[in-house]
This record gives sequence, structure tokens and C-alpha cells, in this order.
Amino acid sequence: MATSKRDVQIVLITGMSGSGKSVALHALEDLGFYCVDNLPPELLLPLVKLERGFYTKRLAIAIDVRSASSLPLVPEQLQQLKAKGYQVDSIFLDATADTLIRRFSETRRRHPLSQAIQLDAASDERHALTEAIALERNLLSDLRIQSHVIDSSMIRPTQLQSYVKAFIGAPGEQMTLVFESFAFKRGLPSDADFVFDVRMLPNPHYEPELQPLTGRDQPVIDFLQQQPDVERMLQHIQTFLDEWLQALSQNHRSYVTVAIGCTGGQHRSVYFVEQLSLRFKNQWSTLKRHREIDGK
Repeated sequence: MATSKRDVQIVLITGMSGSGKSVALHALEDLGFYCVDNLPPELLLPLVKLERGFYTKRLAIAIDVRSASSLPLVPEQLQQLKAKGYQVDSIFLDATADTLIRRFSETRRRHPLSQAIQLDAASDERHALTEAIALERNLLSDLRIQSHVIDSSMIRPTQLQSYVKAFIGAPGEQMTLVFESFAFKRGLPSDADFVFDVRMLPNPHYEPELQPLTGRDQPVIDFLQQQPDVERMLQHIQTFLDEWLQALSQNHRSYVTVAIGCTGGQHRSVYFVEQLSLRFKNQWSTLKRHREIDGK
């Protein structure tokens, strides 16, 4: 007998060229998914039907801008699969334009949309690549909106693999709430739905004995818990999220990323992510990410 739809987990991997889709697929392969790369969207529904007949319970599919002409089909196809009872998750891998340009330059690969860009003879290679990335971002915008976004600009491949595995392991019945710490000095994470700045709070970095530690270490926790403004800020963020997360869930949002930033992404923002995750874990499926210290 074929596998029940309810038992089939489908993960769509999409995103910008050079953002790490192959790394994400390898992570899913490690988890036992049957992986298909660069599938034309026209074959998405037939493939799911075929693999269900072969008792495939975990299916990961990568679709990218090489299928540009048929990309508009994908959002509706995902909704059809969900309506039929399949468990469907969509991950969009993103990165800044500068990061993507650097990666293409290092690998000397051509962007898939290079030939679609009409430039005069005086245009340089970087300008052509910038135009191709902008076009790709526009073509993929509808898929990004309904996906869980992971910004791979400043994380290592091993971090990306762990983030993908953690996300897939989260319960699929409710909205997933991701708390992410980061350093403002290294730029804003593009995957954030909400960003909170905690740089105005007392900084453990200026305490010599706390400087090499992180917001997960007890001495730093003790220091921050002694600061009245820290708890006040936590309460303000918690109140805001309590007020609006339910509305987001009712609006069919499956994923929400809350980014907390401080100067170095090591002490205050890490502490806030740990504390907020604790406070919300009984209400929502929660994940934690520490962009600057994960994997160290």
C-alpha cells in the first residue's frame, strides 16, 4: 500500500544562486531525505505522486532560477500539496549581493541568468553579475515570501547544515519561532522579520573577566540579570511578541524570525535569544541561532 500523505514530508529548497542550496540538500540527505536537484516545476506534482507510490516518506526538492519561465507555478503547487494533506516546508536561502558576487568571483562560475542580461560592451563583469542577481531576486520574490528564509551571508557551511537540520526537526503543526542573535558591526541578517537593538544596555564586554565569555555562560547571565534595564527590555520584547504572534499565526504564517542585535553578537544578544526562547517555548515551536558564535 502507498504511503499515507500525512506521513510524507516534503521540503522545497530554493533561493539565490550561490547561497548554499547544495549544502542544504546535503544536510537533508544526511537526515534520510530522497533529494532531487534542479527539478523543473512542471515535474513537482508528478514526482510527489510517483515517490509516494514507492513509499518515500521524506522528499527534498531543489528548484532554482534555471527554471525561470515556470517558477510562477510553484507557490500554487505548494498550496495544492498542503491542501491534499502533505507536510510541506519551504526553505529559501538568501545572501547579500556583495556576498554572492564574491562567491561567484572566487569560483569563477557564471550566473545562470548571465545570458539574460542585455548590457553594452563597456559594462564590466561585476556590473553584469549585479544585474543578474537583481533579476534573480525579483523572479524568486514570491517564493521567498512564503518560505522560511536563512541568510547564509555570514555563516559557515557547517552552520547552515545545522540550521537546516534544526528547522526540519521542529514540529510542523504550529508556527515556528526563530530567535537569532547577531552583531550590528557585521550587518543586519536579511532573514529577520523583526529586529530588536539591545546596544543601549550595559555591555559585559567591558568587564575583563566576562569579555571572553558569551551570553550562555553563567557569569555573563548573572551580570545581565543584575541590570534592571535588561529585564525591562526583555519584558517589552515579550509583550510585543505576545501581542502579535497569534495574529501572524492566524494569517497563515508558518515561520517568524526575531533577530536581536548588539555590538559584537556575543554577550547581550545571545543572552536575549536564550531567555526569549525559554519564555516562548511552551507557546510555540522555537529555534535558537547565534550567528556570530555558532560553530566556534
